[in-house]
Amino acid sequence: MRNLSLRQIEALHAIVAAGSLVQAAAALNMTPAALTARVKGLEEAVGLRLFDRTPSGMRLTKAGEAALEASRVVKEAMRDFAEAMRAIASGEGGLLSVGAVSTAKYFAPRLIAAFLATRPKVELRFLIGNRDETIRSLRGGTIEVALAGRPPRDLPVETYSFGAHPYVLIAPPDHRLAGGKGLTRAELEGEAFLFREAGSGTRTLFEDYIGDTTIRPVQVGIELGSNETIKQAVMAGLGIALLSAHTIAAEVASGRLVSLDVEGLPILRRWHVVNRTDRTLSPAARAFRDFAIREGEHFLPGVMG
Repeated sequence: MRNLSLRQIEALHAIVAAGSLVQAAAALNMTPAALTARVKGLEEAVGLRLFDRTPSGMRLTKAGEAALEASRVVKEAMRDFAEAMRAIASGEGGLLSVGAVSTAKYFAPRLIAAFLATRPKVELRFLIGNRDETIRSLRGGTIEVALAGRPPRDLPVETYSFGAHPYVLIAPPDHRLAGGKGLTRAELEGEAFLFREAGSGTRTLFEDYIGDTTIRPVQVGIELGSNETIKQAVMAGLGIALLSAHTIAAEVASGRLVSLDVEGLPILRRWHVVNRTDRTLSPAARAFRDFAIREGEHFLPGVMG
């Protein structure tokens, strides 16, 4: 049945609805001869007579009744297909693949949820990892859009800033430097520092911050795999850490952590939404990117001092 076409199915339904070939041809804006040829093609495609030609009009045979019933499923599938294509073209549907660096998990889920609330037909693929993992997903095409603090330099990308991203040095509330004002970097010498794994944006920022200061030879360096683990370790008194202010807002507000007033801090960075320029964004991804640029800042945790 390779020669079966949607136009032939359309002809079948039109004749049944109109009751006559002439009226069906008028409804389809075609000549009766052309419609007759289309019906003949349908019958040849299925190898069965579908209509009896009677003085009172076209009457379905038993095979025609079965064909009509089966074709309703095809018409519904085509209607669903057309609706899905319209939804994708408008950004109201389709697959949205978003990646976020792990620090963004404190706001990204709420940002994405707010976007999806306006487009319930969109399906979501959401990946969280460190910076290297997120950029790898963008490079490989697993995601179309990334939420990151530091855009990649080795990919052709568009980068749009949508909010401030401050980094602070945190300590337990009973730390010897807690409450101090205008501390110098020299006063940090000898402190145990906790930091993220190699490949994370926070680790790179930490290394840049301490790179040429007198605190480079710290007594203890402990590498931990997540912001949550680092926060728990700092609260336990294992050391101090440089972290995004957005990751510790709740702990500072509850008094479980403090941010130290040290020269050069906070380090002010920006949040960005990033997409590749050498690949065409899906309408859903483009709509989310524009939503993040416009609304993203409203979802960032408050900056804690």
